[in-house]
Amino acid sequence: MDKLYIVMPAYNEEENIREVVKDWYAVLEGKDEGSRLVVADSGSSDLTHKYLKSMQRDYPKLEILSDTLKQHGPKLMALYRYAIDQGADYIFQTDSDGQTLPQEFPFFWDAREKYDVILANRPVRGDGKARAFVEKVVCVLLKLYFGVTLKDANAPFRLMKAEVLNKYMDRLPEDYNIPNIMFSTYFAYYKDKMKFRDITFRPRRAGKNSINIGKIIGIGWKAMGDFHRFKKELQ
Repeated sequence: MDKLYIVMPAYNEEENIREVVKDWYAVLEGKDEGSRLVVADSGSSDLTHKYLKSMQRDYPKLEILSDTLKQHGPKLMALYRYAIDQGADYIFQTDSDGQTLPQEFPFFWDAREKYDVILANRPVRGDGKARAFVEKVVCVLLKLYFGVTLKDANAPFRLMKAEVLNKYMDRLPEDYNIPNIMFSTYFAYYKDKMKFRDITFRPRRAGKNSINIGKIIGIGWKAMGDFHRFKKELQ
C-alpha cells in the first residue's frame, strides 16, 4: 500500500488544533500502517503545543516537529523534507486553521495514480477578497516570469508524489517563505502530470491569522526578486 504523510504547519492555533487533528487523523484510516499525520509547531506562544502533545496518547500516528523556524514557509520545507526522509510515497499538505475539508480529500487520493500532483483551486475564498486578489496577482506574475498557467499557486490542499516533490527540494533554501508557490511553478514548468480540483475554502474556525496583508505584500515584494533569480536558474 502507498504510505501517506499528511503534513500541516501550526502557529498559535489553540482554538483550532484539536478539532483539525481529529478530523484529519481520520483520513489515515485504511491507509498503509506507516502513514502519519505530522504537525510542525515551533514558536507558538499559546497552548497549541501542549494540546498536540496531549493528543499523541490517543492518536499514535500523530507526530510533532518542534525544531523548525516559526514561519509558515520554513515549516513547510521542514515537513516536506521529513516526509521524504521517512519514506513517504505521497505527501498531502493542508493548514491547521480548519479552512479545508477532509471530506474533499478522497477525490485527490483516488486519482493519485493518474497524476504526479493534484492541487486545489479555491473558486470562493473564505479568507477575504484581498487575499484572493493577491493570489490572482501572483498567478499573473508567474505567467509573466515563467510562462506557466496556474489556477491557484498557493492553495494549502495538495497531494504530491514524494519522488516528484523531491526533484525540486534542493532548489529552495530551507527558510524560503513561499515554497508552495515555487513548487507549483516547477510542476507546471517541467510539465509534471498535474491536475487542479476545486475545493471549499471556509473562513477560519477561530483565532487570528498570523499573516496579515501587510506581511503578504512584504513577502510578495521580496518574491519578485526571487522570481527573477529562479528564472535565470531555469535557463
